[in-house]
Amino acid sequence: MTGKSGTNSTDTTDRTTDATSYDTDVTVVGAGPTGLLLAGDLATAGLRVTVVERRPAGAGNLTRAFGVHARTLELLDARGLADELVETGARMTRLRFFGRLTFDLSRLRTRFPYLLVTPQYEVERLLMRRALSAGADLRYDTELRGLRQDAESVTAELHNKEGQGEPLRSRYLVGTDGVRSSVRKTLGLPFPGASVIRSMAMADVRLATEPESPLLADVTGDAFAVIASFGDGWYRVMAWRRSHQLPDSAPVELEEVRTIVRQAFGTDFGMRDARWVSRFHSDERQVPEYRKGRVFLAGDAAHVHSPAGGQGMNTGMQDAANLSWKLAAVLGGHTRDAEALLDTYQSERHPVGRQVLRSSGAIVRLAMAHTTPQRLARALSAQLLSAIRPASDRAMGMISGIGIAYGAERGAHRLTGRRAPDLALTEGRLYELLRKGEFVLITSSDSPTRVSAAPDAPGPVTRAHWQTPRNTSLLVRPDGYIAWAQY
Repeated sequence: MTGKSGTNSTDTTDRTTDATSYDTDVTVVGAGPTGLLLAGDLATAGLRVTVVERRPAGAGNLTRAFGVHARTLELLDARGLADELVETGARMTRLRFFGRLTFDLSRLRTRFPYLLVTPQYEVERLLMRRALSAGADLRYDTELRGLRQDAESVTAELHNKEGQGEPLRSRYLVGTDGVRSSVRKTLGLPFPGASVIRSMAMADVRLATEPESPLLADVTGDAFAVIASFGDGWYRVMAWRRSHQLPDSAPVELEEVRTIVRQAFGTDFGMRDARWVSRFHSDERQVPEYRKGRVFLAGDAAHVHSPAGGQGMNTGMQDAANLSWKLAAVLGGHTRDAEALLDTYQSERHPVGRQVLRSSGAIVRLAMAHTTPQRLARALSAQLLSAIRPASDRAMGMISGIGIAYGAERGAHRLTGRRAPDLALTEGRLYELLRKGEFVLITSSDSPTRVSAAPDAPGPVTRAHWQTPRNTSLLVRPDGYIAWAQY
């Protein structure tokens, strides 16, 4: 929804059935960052949310992600969590690729002009606290084994660790259960794509010599490696070498990781005391449909790609922020056309997922270049991006999420569908006002006629005013994108 913002008319589709006939309003399958952000938003909006997670309580997710990009930090700021998360990690204002291409993130026009290096579990901790405090019901040791849906509901067939089954009836269900998504498989949706990296060795280690950066990546010849800091003296190391391709089941020895790291960086940083080692492969896949009836997919359940650029967790959380306010609007009866609003989740987020697959894929393929023409192309690409500032800024915008925009209806204002920066308003910062989970209508205090010219929003509206006189009026969605604008 980036053109007309809808109306406040009640949609009878979801209000004709007594709420007591449902066990919950929304079932969220998967308690990673995507599912927890979604659950927190819905619970904060006053909806009943049940999160089911097949892992036992306290197990935690395997931390694959270490980078929180600027746009994700903005979304967390709109939930009152960003400043606390920033304290858990290290800020990187420069990203380096291939030893010669550097992105200066300090040029990003945002309150967070950097990449925050912090382990995924810190993100989950804050999102879980928010979801639980808002009233979300989190059920561990619970597995989805089937679902069925009709015109009014979705019934999930759940099984606990003892194997006992229980149906859970809700109005909508969202699968945020990762690359091996049970929801996606139960729907019978294809997940086309292929492996882009095979036999990546991974280890959590201590280092005798601290790297110059909390996140370090380099490529030399036929090897590349990534080192990320947990912030507590432990480091995650990922290493790949073309001449050493083994199946995922093959054991990993620390010496193997050391050898590849030395090849990539010229040193192994005194690597020792491995507490965990593994081997994995990385796929590029995207489901064609993010929605099937009353069931939605988000995060890795909908798209998965190489770790290059650190966009995976960030893209999933941005999926959740896009979907949550739309479900809240429909279940709150704030929109006349519920189906059209929910369909915009597919039309807005599927192209973003496709773009992330392309950009991360391009980075990893350049890193894996091994022929002379491929390496010349890599050097040329790095040189051009370094020399042409608009190209560099566009690349930074896509990687950080700051440059992502949604399509708008024909004839809409040029700002429609674009991300709203953290504007300084008479009532405070825009992203502080967005913490209510409402639309924000921004006008000049001396232009009351512009308020009546704005379309109705599918949800509550907070009114705000420019600090200085301006001719532009904006209606900002709860996810921080501009729904309507007028001079």
